[in-house]
Amino acid sequence: MNIGLFSTFMSPRADREMLRNFAREAESIGVNSIWMGEHVVLFDETEHPYPGAKDGKLPVPAGGGLLDTVATFGFLAAVTEKIRFGTGISLISQRNPLYTAKEFATLDWLSNGRIDFGVGVGWCKEEVLASGYSWPDRGERSNEFLALLKRLWTESPAAFSGKHFNVPSCHLDPKPLQSPHIPIIVGGHSTNALRRAARYGDGWYGFQLNPAATTPILAELRSLLDEEERDPDEFKIVITPSRNDQESVDRFAALGVEELVLHLGSQKANAVEARLREVEALISQHLPSRANSGERLVDR
Repeated sequence: MNIGLFSTFMSPRADREMLRNFAREAESIGVNSIWMGEHVVLFDETEHPYPGAKDGKLPVPAGGGLLDTVATFGFLAAVTEKIRFGTGISLISQRNPLYTAKEFATLDWLSNGRIDFGVGVGWCKEEVLASGYSWPDRGERSNEFLALLKRLWTESPAAFSGKHFNVPSCHLDPKPLQSPHIPIIVGGHSTNALRRAARYGDGWYGFQLNPAATTPILAELRSLLDEEERDPDEFKIVITPSRNDQESVDRFAALGVEELVLHLGSQKANAVEARLREVEALISQHLPSRANSGERLVDR
């Protein structure tokens, strides 16, 4: 089982020096991947609570904000060699599919095939509306988004005709280095999200889960994969656990989780250093003979 780290890198603490030093140190101890959350704008009040915190509030410091995933991964790719990068998650219900396809294909090209595209429909109604999209049909629109993305990444020329997106015959280059395309890891715990993962994804991303809650979700996911005639052995399971203790890590490994993406936590320098030492100890137990598993099939 691979070990990754999840963080919503936030200003002002996550500056150039902090990010460079963190990424290089994480790579040196064998961390497989760095995952980032996404929010383009924040709101003082929201209709729906943030699902990643008990109080329903996104934990952002006063005067700070989340760094952009695409720009940050471009920077991190330039200062590292092997570590992978994943969006956890990219909010495709409020994104333009053409720009997204171009941005992530370019990231994959420049990082030498080190990108995982984690996606979801999102929870913040206000952000979706502010981005110029509607809320009730976000799931249906996200399905079309993924179908269109795959065509843009794999076909030339590519065209798409749907309810929400219509793209005439066109060329999008460069194509991703990874074959057949950048892995799409679909997040979400609902049946609709799991069905989206089984139909359009190369894997599923569960967030803030313990092993007991994960077990029935994986059973439902396997059933949906069967309906889609997909091979579960070729489908990646990624989990960010609610707890990072050794017992939880062992139980997730027993469930067949391929990648456990642990919370980084505080971005203060001393807290980051302590966290990396904890992660290094976990990696030494689960990957004793591997320095880093950043390799993935690429098509040059």
